[in-house]
Amino acid sequence: MPDLLIELFSEEIPARMQAGAAEALKKRMTDGLVEAGLTYGHAGVFHTPRRLTLAIEGLLAESPTQREERRGPRADAPAKAIEGFLRGAGLTRDQVEERSDKKGSFLFAVIEKPGRPAAEIVAEVLTDTIQNFPWPKSMRWGAGNLRWVRPLHSILAILTTEAGTIVVPFTLEGLEAGTKTRGHRFMAPDAFSVSSFEDYAAKLKRAFVVLDPQERADHIWNDATNAAFAAGLEVVEDPGLLAEVAGLVEWPVVLMGEIGEDFLELPPEVLRTSMKEHQKFFSVKNPKTGRIERFVTVANRETADQGATVLAGNQKVLTARLSDAKFFWENDLRVATKAQMQPWLDQLAQVTFHARLGSQAERIARITALARDVAPLIGAEVTLAETAASVAKADLSSEMVYEFPELQGLMGRYYAKAAGLPEAVAAACEEHYAPLGPSDAVPMAPVSQAVALADKIDTLTGFWAMDEKPTGSKDPYALRRAALGVIRILLDSGHRVNLDRLFDAQLLRHRVKIDSDDADTDEISALDDILDEIADHGVFGAAIRTVIERLGGDLPFLNRLVSEVPDASTDLLGFFHDRLKVHLRQDGMRHDVIDACLAMPGNDDLVLLVRRATALSAFLASQEGDNLLQGFKRANNLLSQAEAQDGVAYEYGADPKFAETEEERALFTALAAARPKIDTALQAEDFATAMEAMADLRPFIDGFFEAVQVNADSAIVRRNRLNMLHTIRETCLKVADLTRLEG
Repeated sequence: MPDLLIELFSEEIPARMQAGAAEALKKRMTDGLVEAGLTYGHAGVFHTPRRLTLAIEGLLAESPTQREERRGPRADAPAKAIEGFLRGAGLTRDQVEERSDKKGSFLFAVIEKPGRPAAEIVAEVLTDTIQNFPWPKSMRWGAGNLRWVRPLHSILAILTTEAGTIVVPFTLEGLEAGTKTRGHRFMAPDAFSVSSFEDYAAKLKRAFVVLDPQERADHIWNDATNAAFAAGLEVVEDPGLLAEVAGLVEWPVVLMGEIGEDFLELPPEVLRTSMKEHQKFFSVKNPKTGRIERFVTVANRETADQGATVLAGNQKVLTARLSDAKFFWENDLRVATKAQMQPWLDQLAQVTFHARLGSQAERIARITALARDVAPLIGAEVTLAETAASVAKADLSSEMVYEFPELQGLMGRYYAKAAGLPEAVAAACEEHYAPLGPSDAVPMAPVSQAVALADKIDTLTGFWAMDEKPTGSKDPYALRRAALGVIRILLDSGHRVNLDRLFDAQLLRHRVKIDSDDADTDEISALDDILDEIADHGVFGAAIRTVIERLGGDLPFLNRLVSEVPDASTDLLGFFHDRLKVHLRQDGMRHDVIDACLAMPGNDDLVLLVRRATALSAFLASQEGDNLLQGFKRANNLLSQAEAQDGVAYEYGADPKFAETEEERALFTALAAARPKIDTALQAEDFATAMEAMADLRPFIDGFFEAVQVNADSAIVRRNRLNMLHTIRETCLKVADLTRLEG
């Protein structure tokens, strides 16, 4: 079985595209070969800045012969039908067979496709792969029509067999496949021939090219950490930067340089970001102080002076970059210390957050108002939460964040400290953006949580107020991430918050901004009263109707909000429930258990909801829980059928005096004893205890069904027993809507 080696040699491929391109080459080639009948043992891909390489072991030497049998029309069918069948099969009339069965005589074509040599098939698949390669961006060059990420210079395509090396017969846009490749651009630029993958990899290494990207990354990291260790320092880990730098060089040479003394007092995050974004340098820190003191750069060649010239040039460019960063830092500090960041807040009035939702300054005002509402609910000091919310986004106008947007929040913390604000306020400036992803830590300080919740809820309610929600594939404003952030903050902290109340208040603030032209002066001035009523009572409809009655008169804008805001609030809560389901399912929670708990009152309190679901999940995992569920379903099914048949609801309390059996009387006694226990436990939100009390009913329910015929001949007894089933159903449904459980 031959081995296949393909190399596509070009100008430098962007580092971010290399890994994806290598996998695309592997998938397209192997899929095409297998579809053509060529199976293989193993396939591997490699990439460097100038080449994509595919090595396949154990490829079939030729595709197997394929035999296909086609049934055609009847032998006495019209001539045109027979001609079409023959044309499709590529045969003549004397090459097909006639076969008879019960339905008559039919034509059959037996088509044999002989196998083809591997080289011929590889050439076809490679042509299609190159012509239709899925580059994110591609270009044409010269007079040809071929599109590639960068100019494609040569193609190596060989099959290695025991008899020798076979060149794949391949030509495309003037490029003819051969056995030659090239080494390092500067250190070994001459072409050389290879005969196999082992020969190829060995000769590349001698030509100063490390083919395996993981080997290059390991070499960079080992040399960098060894150099730092020798100086008593540590390299700051950055897997993304390491992968990128490994994609920039074919022969990595690690060099460590010093940062000018003038820049060592810059915040370490500023140094790291500036060096990473502009120079692709690794930061080297002093483990004792955490201060960034040196950098590591990776050259693509060895030099006679051991990299001294390369390092000097890099240090010169770095000095210029860090001079800019130092200038930004010093200017920003003056604004923070002397003006308490107020000029930045004034500038945000001129920055549009969204055309319909107003400026960043208006957004900050809404977040500040909501943070005041949230703070007492989660144990945060209201004054600190209000202050933090008002300055949390001030750094968006700073020069440093303008230059490095990824530092937003972090620089806000530094500037808040410089302005003399409390530590809790400074921390909230940084932490209110969190969590940014599923693995990101959530803020744990109460003030940070209050601002983070207000920020995310304001964003969500704003887009719901405009009816701009995420679709199945599009979420340009990261609203799913914002909802998951709220969920994680509440669940991780255990804070009990009724989201409905917060949604109503913030939706109202947004609707005032969006539709204020439709309201008169009295209606606008009444909005603060409505917000106060919501805060006091938590029911939007009742709050707004109270204010409307107080004002009297025709108030169309407020009357419209009575129906529109609650609808939007309910829809947004449903969106949160969908996100919560995804979050809990990732932790192994059954979807039907979640649905059973969502159907209960108080489902806008996510902590209560999850506690209920956790207890129910554990209960159902036990034998008692599973058995009780079966008893409940039996009682519910019988009762539902009887109610549908009779057209009445059996909701009156069953009377023990009509009990005819000991099992019936025992169930009466058990229910009377269990219901107070269940009610007390539910009042204390002790769902596990409530479910244990329900489990105690299981033997009595089982005994009832074994000894009693519900549909008794006596109408009075039957009605009493159906009322008993209602008592069982009502008792069990106090914990969760068990009708939504499967099984």
